[in-house]
Amino acid sequence: MPRIESAKKAMRQGRTRHVRNRAQRSALRTAVKGVRAATTAEQADAAYRAAARLLDRAARKHLIHPNNAARHKSRLAAVVRKLVKR
Repeated sequence: MPRIESAKKAMRQGRTRHVRNRAQRSALRTAVKGVRAATTAEQADAAYRAAARLLDRAARKHLIHPNNAARHKSRLAAVVRKLVKR
């Protein structure tokens, strides 16, 4: 356990960030799964727009790397395109 006040504060901040990041990462993963689980083109399109918004926000806040967000968006868009073609 830290003894110095600044170290104690850093520990509190880290704990707070950890909880927030975990919740946001969980919501992000759920949104991505929603796109992959969609059965109709309309569902997939709506789920993709929500997931893309979350991916962009996560990249902007450095929760994930921007290239990671771009890669996920690209792959999800391909999934949506396949459903639209059916």
